Amino acid sequence: MSEATQSADEDPGPEPDSGAGVLRAFGRQLKRFRVRAGLERTEFGEQLGYSVSTIAAYEQGRRVPPPEVIDQADELLDAGGVLKEMKEEVERAQFPAFFRDAARLEAEAVELHVYANQAVPGLLQTEEYARAVFGMMRPPLDEDVMAQRVAARLLRQEVVAKHPATLMSFVIDESVLRRPIGGRTVLQEQLEQILLAGQMRTVEIQVLPLESEENAGLAGPFTLIETKEGRRIAYVEVQNVSHVHTERRLVWGLEIKYGILRAQALTPQASLSYVEKLLGEL
Repeated sequence: MSEATQSADEDPGPEPDSGAGVLRAFGRQLKRFRVRAGLERTEFGEQLGYSVSTIAAYEQGRRVPPPEVIDQADELLDAGGVLKEMKEEVERAQFPAFFRDAARLEAEAVELHVYANQAVPGLLQTEEYARAVFGMMRPPLDEDVMAQRVAARLLRQEVVAKHPATLMSFVIDESVLRRPIGGRTVLQEQLEQILLAGQMRTVEIQVLPLESEENAGLAGPFTLIETKEGRRIAYVEVQNVSHVHTERRLVWGLEIKYGILRAQALTPQASLSYVEKLLGEL
């Protein structure tokens, strides 16, 4: 990562992007060790507790195996740690290419501050809301890629419960909380999830009301990240083109903007009451 601005490639749409190469390489190794062990997919699947179709999808690089499955497979197939060594690469391959650096920084952050005006931030999304968001991508994602993206988004949320806790704040435009992505039931569950998250001691959620005459975030969403080394980084994404900013001048500008947005938004306590009001309207 440079000390100025790092740009990532555009999301290639329905194809599984460059991470597919990692998944295919892992799949070939998995199959090689399975064949060496003299196991058919049916037998191997029974030992792992997965169907034949799932094992085939792993071996063909169409699905991402969970870390615990990789550990089990390595031991069952006597792979000598070869499969385990690929675990981190496989995990990163779940994310689209344009988000991989940000995902790594997010997982290691001690502070995260997010402004959202298009959709509920990924760290707060329910599974059904995430599936609805990815289902609206155009050109459409194929089913395997969409399942992979949803799983990756839910995996990111482990940062919410990690210890020591990451301090997080969110400023969410009210329009996001009113837009029924996936339908009203999905939105209702999503608002309930936001309420639960907002009650955590390490999370603060603020709503920027539609009636507010001032909005410093019209240029779009962004995330501010602070690392355990004290580095301050900003992540901005537009139309699947991402920028990870490390240059102090650029990060400082977004920090100023975020501070103004927090001042323009409702307080955390008033925001949760507002979300409850929105729930009552559904």
